[in-house]
This record gives sequence, structure tokens and C-alpha cells, in this order.
Amino acid sequence: MLRKSKPDRTPPPNAAQPDAPAVAGGIVEAVAGWSVRHRGLAVTGWLVLVLVAVLSGALIGGHDARSSDPGEAGRAQRIVRTEDAGDSVRENVLIQPRESGGPGFTSNSELTSATRELVEALHGTGEAVRDVGSPLGAQGERWTSQDGRSGLVTFELAGPAEDRKRNYRAVVDAVAKVQDRHPRLRIVQAGDRSLNAVVDEAIKDDFQRSEVISLPLTLVILLVVFGSLVAAGIPLLLSATTVVATFGLLQSIGKVVPVNSAASSIVLLIGMAVGVDYSLFYLRRQREERRRGHGTGRALAIAARTSGHAVVVSGLTVTVCACGLLFTGLDVFKGLTAGTVVVVGLTVVGSVTVLPAVLAALGDRVDRARVPWLGRRRTTARASRTWSAVARGVVRRPALTGGVAVLVLLALALPALGMRLQDPATTDSLPRSVAPVDAAVRMNEAFPGSPGPARLAITGRDGGTVDTPALRGAIDALHREAAAPGSGIAEPITAVPVGDALVVRVPLVGKGTDATSNQSLRKLRETVLPATLGTVPGIEYAVGGKTAQPYDFAERLNGRTAAVFAFILALAFVILVLAFRSWAIPLVSILLNLLSIGAAYGVLTWVFQNGHLESALGFTSYGGVVAWLPLFMFVILFGLSMDYHVFILSRIRERRENGATAKDAIVGGIGGSAGVVTSAAVIMTAVFTVFVSLTAIEYKMMGVGMAVAIIVDATIVRGVLLPAALALLGDHAWPPHRPHPALTR
Repeated sequence: MLRKSKPDRTPPPNAAQPDAPAVAGGIVEAVAGWSVRHRGLAVTGWLVLVLVAVLSGALIGGHDARSSDPGEAGRAQRIVRTEDAGDSVRENVLIQPRESGGPGFTSNSELTSATRELVEALHGTGEAVRDVGSPLGAQGERWTSQDGRSGLVTFELAGPAEDRKRNYRAVVDAVAKVQDRHPRLRIVQAGDRSLNAVVDEAIKDDFQRSEVISLPLTLVILLVVFGSLVAAGIPLLLSATTVVATFGLLQSIGKVVPVNSAASSIVLLIGMAVGVDYSLFYLRRQREERRRGHGTGRALAIAARTSGHAVVVSGLTVTVCACGLLFTGLDVFKGLTAGTVVVVGLTVVGSVTVLPAVLAALGDRVDRARVPWLGRRRTTARASRTWSAVARGVVRRPALTGGVAVLVLLALALPALGMRLQDPATTDSLPRSVAPVDAAVRMNEAFPGSPGPARLAITGRDGGTVDTPALRGAIDALHREAAAPGSGIAEPITAVPVGDALVVRVPLVGKGTDATSNQSLRKLRETVLPATLGTVPGIEYAVGGKTAQPYDFAERLNGRTAAVFAFILALAFVILVLAFRSWAIPLVSILLNLLSIGAAYGVLTWVFQNGHLESALGFTSYGGVVAWLPLFMFVILFGLSMDYHVFILSRIRERRENGATAKDAIVGGIGGSAGVVTSAAVIMTAVFTVFVSLTAIEYKMMGVGMAVAIIVDATIVRGVLLPAALALLGDHAWPPHRPHPALTR
């Protein structure tokens, strides 16, 4: 049973009737009060909502929406899709001796024999492949490396989409058998299907691993925080039901807005984060009020008026921040935005309805199933002595402590000035221990650009086939350009029909997404193609591929980032002004958030772009930072960190409204909110740290960046900068208010 401490010396006016109905005030309190009085209806209604959301995804039929790449890469994608004849899927097999030296490819009998066997094995797969090119075929020099040491066999996976998996497996088996017969040779495969498959598998495995680790880890931390299995289970139940309902609704939304698996996994993490945060807000406040002698109903009424208000403001801020991603116009962010808005919105609804209903139904039983050695201490809500002492020291010398903290964060942010936005190629993203990745690296060394060439999609302006003698002549000109030094393109160039369109693959010199590859892409688009394909009348063409897609993505993102920042900062400012009726508080909150995010950017650049801690974190630097990550971090972190700021500022304002001096209100607010903020920060840091153990370098970056920002925000910003700024502002931070009769400290 919960042990009640002695009531405050100045009890609230209605302390003699601890279970009296809540004082009327605000929509949040009214809704929560109704839920407490009709707890059965509230819980049933929430479960019905979750069930309807889940069933909605199963009842609405139709195909899922497909995302399109931005810019010219997107036009190339749409040209092929319009044909409704499948896609061109090309695979490559590298054949070279394992030992250096020896005769050239055409003079090496084992190399030529293995190549002949491989071509025969591919043809022997039936209709699994078409358009096979090899060093032994026509114009075989195009499939032989410049140093004469390696050969490349290329082919299209044939058949309809539903047969591609079976055909791919037949090809893999054929390549493996030839490799077994020639152990002294290296015969390895990489291409569209094989590289996409390992990327998809890595993403799937990584997110599954993060979910399997993060959920039990969250439960363990919650047990330490609350000291009770029942209390620890409440945040997880709210988060779990909210996420399940969100996924059900996303199945319906996905018919209109493209939602990929990565977005779904990130939505899961956001749902867990806000669900745990908002539950902590409520549970902590209810325990504090119970400790003051209030009954369950009265404690929940005060929690609704205070923490419930903070939850609504925080949820609105997170939602606004997520909507800022829509300004990019990128399809990949549309599903993430929709999922974030839904999961946060449902969490807010659950926090002011079913959460108070469950807490009212449990009463003191919320602290049952206590954890040995932790239960008695954790089930009693107390202010943090440590953070109270830190805040007390800060408000004594706010200029000095705040100035030092600012200098520390600026020093951490300094490397971000040299940040280079660059997406990793597949060979940079995944380790070489993955067989197709190692094959692609070796392939790119022998045949630059061949694992991920530019894809030219060519169609006729008036319909009908474009595979004409004039176009074939222009493609021959491309072959001549590839032989010219400094052209930026290489062999083998291949062309295959897709419906009435034609897909031409042109290898680009470079690693795929580096500066050299981007320069080759610009030269192809601006110089080579106008001089070749541009002379053919009646055609349209666009360049896509594994270099063009991230290049066009980054161009679109860079052009829209300022609009996203402006939208988020402006609306967050407006929301905070309306919530706190102060001009100073929103400015302070926004500036402090920018400082913590800037520090995270600096650490991210120092570690991953500059190549520090490579062995400790298990990555190899490619000299850049993933293009989408800084904007994603800004949007998500700005929203999530506002959770802390709104909660802390609400606690400080309460004390200020009830007559405390400015400094006492700051110290009391920081100390009283420390348990919730620290607990939430520990959980989110632990969850994001799990990402560091994943395979892809993009998710390692996200894990380090998010974890650093949360740690900075929950320590330096919360413990030093926020109290220092408020102490310097003094009474100017808050408008004059009369104390609320139900809130007495």
C-alpha cells in the first residue's frame, strides 16, 4: 500500500474532502474528470477505438501508394512505371583471379573457361535471364577491365515480377556452382536485385533487433523508476495500444500516402517515447498529490489541470514539428509525417482519457508488485536533491554558469560548420562482410560505376517504340564517349526495352554518391546526353539511378530546409506564447533547443564525417553525413525536447503563480520535475543507443546524434542553461498571475 506522508503545512482549501470533485477549469480537466467518473466507458471506448483502427486497415482494399523520387530521377522512374511492363533488373558477375599477376583475361584459359561455363549455365536456367553480355561475346572488350585482369558478365533477370525471386535464386545457384568448380578464381555477383535485397534485409533485421532490445530495456528502466510492476506496465500499455492503433490506421493511410518500413519503425519509436513521457508526467504528478494527502480523484484532477495541460501543449508542438517535413515535398517524409501525427495525437487522447481512468480504477493498487529493495523508495514521489542543488547553485551565479554552459555547447557544435551532406553508397552503408557489398566494391574497382550505374529512361513523345536506328546511333555515340578520357562515364553500357520505352545503363566514374560520382552525373546530364541523345528527334529522356536519386533528393532537401526551419520555429513560438502568455519563455526555449541540436550536429560530424571512434562504434567513415539526417533530427528532437521544456516550465510557473520568488520557483520546478525528465531521458537515450549496434551506418549516425542531443538537453540545458536564463530574466519571464485556489505549494 502507498504510505501517505504528512500533508503540507498549508493544505489546499478542500483538503478536508480529498475526494471532492475537481474544480472546473479547462477542457483537459473536464475530459479527464469525465473519464475518472465513467472509467468503464473510458476504457471500453479506448479499446473500441484501437479495434476500429486495426480493422480499418484490413477492411479498406486497394494497392498501397507508391513513392516517387524527386527531380529528374523521379521522371525517369515514372517513365518506366507508365509502361506497366515491369522494370529492368540487371545483375553482374565479376570473374577475376584471386592472385595478382598472370596473363590477361583473354589469354587466361581458366578465366575464359569459367566465363564460358557461366554463360552456358545462365542460358541453362531456362527463361530466367536475357540479354547476356560477356567478354567472350560480341564487342567483348567492353566487358573486360582496362587492366585486362577481370571480366564482367551482365544479364537481365527475365519474367514477370512474381517470378523474379525464383529466377534470381536459379541465377545465384548457377553462379555458385561455377565458383565451386574454379576455386582459384573469384566469381562474385552484385547488381540491382542482390544489392537491393541485402539493403532491405539489413534494414528489416536492424529494426527488428532494435525493437526486440528496446522494449524490454524500457520495461527494466520503468521498473527502476517506479519500483512497481503495475506502475511500470501502464506507460507500456498506453504506448502499445497507441502504436497498434496507429499501424492499423497507417494501413489505410498507406493507400493514399506512401509509408515504408523504415517510417513504420521510426513511428514505433516515437510512439514509445511520447507514450512513456506522457504517462510519466501523469503518474509522477498523481503520486505527488497523493503524498500531499489528496485522494485519488482529487490527485487526478490536479494532474489533469497541470500535467494534462503540459501533455496537450507538448503533443501539439511535436505534431507541428512533424508537419514541417511536408514542406520538403518528398514522398519519403509524407508517411513519416502521417504516422507521427497519428501516433502523437492518439497518445494525447489516451493520456487525457484512458490513462486517468485506469489510474482511478487502480487507486493505491498502482503501486502493487513492488520490486524488492526499490519499491518503498520509488513509489514515493520526491524532489531530486541533486538537481535542486545544481539549480540552486546556478541561480546564485546565472551569468557565469550560463555563459560557461553556452561556451561548452558552442565548442561541441563547432565541427558542424564543416558538415558535408552526402548519402552513403551501399558499399559505404553496409560492411564488406556482406557478400554482395564486397563483390560491389571489387566490381567498382575493376569496372567503375558498374554496380550502380545511371539509368537513362527514354520514351517517345508521341507513343510507340523508341528503339529506332537513330537512337541506336546515339547509344553508339555514348560508347565512344565512354572510351574518351575525362568523360565521366565507363563501360559496359547496356540498353534493354521495357515496354515501348528503353532503359540504358551508363556506369559513372566514382563510388556512387561521392563528389566524383556527382560530377560525372552532372557532366552526363549537361554535356554528354545533349550531344548524343539530344540530337534524336521525338524522344524524351531522364536520368535516374543510384547516384541520381540521392543527388536529386539532396538538391530538393537543401532547397526546402529553410522553409521547414521557419515553419517549425514560427509555429512553436506561437504555441508557446499561447501556452505561457509570455514572449520571453518561447524565445528562451527555442534558443536552448537550437543549442542542444547544434551540439548534436557537431558531435555527429566529428565522429562520422571526421572518422573518430570508428573501431569503437563499428563503422568506416566515408567523409560525409547522411543528407536527410540533420533535418530529421531537428524536427524530431525539437518536438521531443519540447516535452521536457513544457513540463519543467509548467512546474516553475505553478510555483511562481502560487507566490514563490522567481529563484525559489526555478529551484523547485527543476527539482520537482527532475524525476520525470531524467527517467524519460534515460529511456530515450537507451533506445537510441541501441541504434549504434545496428549494421547500417545511417542508423548508427541517427542513434549517436539523437542520444547526444537528449543527453545534452536533459543535463546541460535542463540543469544549467534553463535555470540560468530564467534567473537572469527574473520577473520579466512571467506575466503577473493570481494564484489558482486549487494549486498551493
